[in-house]
Amino acid sequence: MGQQITAQMVKDLREMTGAGPLDCKKALESTGGDLDKAAALLKEKGLAKAAKKLSAGRTMNEGFIEQYLHFNKRVGVMVEINCETDFVAKTPAFGAFCKDIALHIANMNPQYVKREQIPESAAAVVREEFRRRAQEEGKGKPEAVIEKIVAGRMETYFKEIVLMEQPFIKDDSKTISQLLSETVAELGESIEIRRFARYQLGEPLDSDSAANANGANG
Repeated sequence: MGQQITAQMVKDLREMTGAGPLDCKKALESTGGDLDKAAALLKEKGLAKAAKKLSAGRTMNEGFIEQYLHFNKRVGVMVEINCETDFVAKTPAFGAFCKDIALHIANMNPQYVKREQIPESAAAVVREEFRRRAQEEGKGKPEAVIEKIVAGRMETYFKEIVLMEQPFIKDDSKTISQLLSETVAELGESIEIRRFARYQLGEPLDSDSAANANGANG
């Protein structure tokens, strides 16, 4: 017979996860009263729900523009992050997420919000350079092997310049995309990193020096 689920256990799990009482009770029953396992189960379900919201095409007209200025005033960031309701925009969790994203952009210097924004012409130039180097380094190797090397290097390139694919500066065990999904799961509505601009003192004045609009949503 499983462990009896008490009101205190439900309360403790609610404080750990922010989930509703019924969901907490069901999770505890499913895991035999193990708080840690129940919390992990709720997080998994929350992320599954978040994944559905990611592609739901929901309207996001709320949120705010967060800014970050480095202590030496040599790097500055403005980022627009949207959500569905003014209520969520005012929550500490949403505010903390926005601050973390602005801080991350300042330090990691992404060029695009998501991979789809990279112009194909720019990606093609990088891809050809990787192919040339791979052919030089691997003379005599089959073309299929060369293409595999190029594909791997392109993936690394995307992770370096695309915000959603970069490891989060405060916790490199997760990407910004995963952080976004976790925040959507916690707050219960879609969130979009719409656009950002990053300025660094003395940088060239070209079209790629500040990043782009049309962001990543949840």
